[in-house]
Amino acid sequence: MSEHAAVVAGIPVDTRHWIAGERVASTSTFPDVSPIDGQVIAEVARGGAAEAAAAIEAARVAFPGWAATDRAERARILHAIADGVDKRLDELALVETTDNGALLRSHRNGVMPRVAHNFRFFADWLLGLGHEDFETRGHRNHVSWDPAGVCVLITPWNAPLMLATWKVAPALAAGNTVVLKPAEWSPLTASLLADIAAEAGLPSGVLNVVQGYGAEAGAALVADPAVSRISFTGSVPTARRIAAAAAANLTPLSLELGGKSPLLVFEDADLDLAVDLAVEQYDNAGQVCLAGTRLLVHDGVAAEFTERFLARASGLVQGDPRAPGTDVGPNIHRDHLARVDGFVRRAADQGAATLLGGGPNTDLGGLYYRPTLLTGMPPGSEILTEEVFGPVLTLQTFGTEEEAVALANGTRYGLAAVVATGSPERAERVSAALVAGTVWVNCFFVRDLRAPFGGARQSGVGREGGDWSFDFYCDLKNTVTAPWEK
Repeated sequence: MSEHAAVVAGIPVDTRHWIAGERVASTSTFPDVSPIDGQVIAEVARGGAAEAAAAIEAARVAFPGWAATDRAERARILHAIADGVDKRLDELALVETTDNGALLRSHRNGVMPRVAHNFRFFADWLLGLGHEDFETRGHRNHVSWDPAGVCVLITPWNAPLMLATWKVAPALAAGNTVVLKPAEWSPLTASLLADIAAEAGLPSGVLNVVQGYGAEAGAALVADPAVSRISFTGSVPTARRIAAAAAANLTPLSLELGGKSPLLVFEDADLDLAVDLAVEQYDNAGQVCLAGTRLLVHDGVAAEFTERFLARASGLVQGDPRAPGTDVGPNIHRDHLARVDGFVRRAADQGAATLLGGGPNTDLGGLYYRPTLLTGMPPGSEILTEEVFGPVLTLQTFGTEEEAVALANGTRYGLAAVVATGSPERAERVSAALVAGTVWVNCFFVRDLRAPFGGARQSGVGREGGDWSFDFYCDLKNTVTAPWEK
């Protein structure tokens, strides 16, 4: 076994970068800590400006060949990558659970199958991508999607491989070359993806993986003038820094950022369903950008809803995410746990009442934060307006539909919303009035790659999915041809 391989859950993972089809070490490393027990599971190559430049150059050199590869061959290789993911699905699930602390059963049953689906979907979509020719005064208009060039993709730690491949798959399908920088708190499955892609026959330099900190590797990647596209999922402050760097080169950006999504429960809602939806917001220890963390409940059903919710949420099992019976695992990192707890403590200082949880789970120690529900917050308070990204929900009540919509839209975010109601007419009215990229009515987290995904306001710029992904990762061209003389 290589000295650069870590053994994680019994699985060897190379901790070096993947650049131009080769493993590349750095002069220094950074520790990767498992949130399950706080133990260092790998020493990972710490990239910086040199590694960023090498990866971008490798992608630049590989671009003409990959861009010229016909669609059918690109699609075939993407399907082969998906097959490789399926073959190593259990290994990927075990490594990712150890690395980021999300539930193992979720990784096995939902997340990793979705990784393979990402590649298959965009491979198949590529083969059908097109626009009918149309005429203008006898002239033929032909629309084409041309590969843009080198794409820098910077991905988050809460669903590392799934969210990475949601960017990697369409970028590669479109004929671009990629430099992927995974989050430093959960980098390991990106390294395994590089192995899988190479085994599937992806040419050298088409996919490169650079590990490291955002201020070092990430900053160098987004500032490089050779980059044609930047896609980032993460926080608003980081997005501002990336946008400022990209502005110097006018590099197009796609940004999927934070959320402070509402979950509205009307008086005509099925309360059992509404409670199920609300409790589901604790998924992944609340580390979900889409989570409906602000529970907005009609006055007439608030008492009953709260009683049922507390009964259900109190029964959630918190513990080791590898155990089959666990419902809520740890938060990702000690710094993040402190951030979550800081929000809750400040809310309590501002008058919030704690109905559930309210602090770390001292029985488990480490990075486990109890599922928490707060109420009685002053309007406009921090806990109601800023993204916590932990297992912390707030409860507010409303009297009218108009008041509910005003509360729902009362933040600088607009990523998602959940509406629980028994009225199709109300569902249509409220959904139309909400500022959100996705609205779920009587459901949550139903996702289809054919649909546009993204946020309004400070929840993001642009959309991903279906044609929207290809519109971003390509240069759209319209060729207008005059009538040919016979």
